[in-house]
Amino acid sequence: MRIVGGRFRGRKLAEVGAGDAAAHLRPTPDRVREALFNMLGSGRFGRVLEGARVLDLFAGTGALGFEALSRGAAHVTFVENGAAGRALIRENIDKLQAMGTTRLFRRDATRLGDNRGAPFTLVFMDPPYGQGLGAQALGSATKGGWLATDALVIWEEAAPQPAPTGFVIEDQRKYGASHITLMRQKPASEMDSSA
Repeated sequence: MRIVGGRFRGRKLAEVGAGDAAAHLRPTPDRVREALFNMLGSGRFGRVLEGARVLDLFAGTGALGFEALSRGAAHVTFVENGAAGRALIRENIDKLQAMGTTRLFRRDATRLGDNRGAPFTLVFMDPPYGQGLGAQALGSATKGGWLATDALVIWEEAAPQPAPTGFVIEDQRKYGASHITLMRQKPASEMDSSA
């Protein structure tokens, strides 16, 4: 696994082999990350990465967050409950010397609690497939004030995901066995008018 674009392009990340099923580690393949970030870097999403505050939920190895950091994000907060994933994220932070632009929380992404810092403009979610954990995590992030107004959420799952209340789908793509759903949080004015 390597960073596929930006200032860290070509840098190798910590090895996980085929993944760790017991730890729910299923790294997003390089080609899928490349396609996703090419989409984020062009067209209507063209400036979403520049200066972004990124929240990487169910972070696993942190590959999505590190790719965002490589391509212009200002900060990434990784949320990972598993010991194996946290060890890999720490190793990757060291490899990329990204100590000043990252934070790592040992926390259940479905029970985030209140955010004590600035909200996040870009969110990656790659939960264990088919368990309904992504919707729970998104609800927790919304309730806890983790999302900035108009935050973009990129949700990787085994099937296309419907937009939960308060969100609108921007795009959906299929890459092999993975479906990527991009959605935005509706501005408060739109949510009030739809009530």
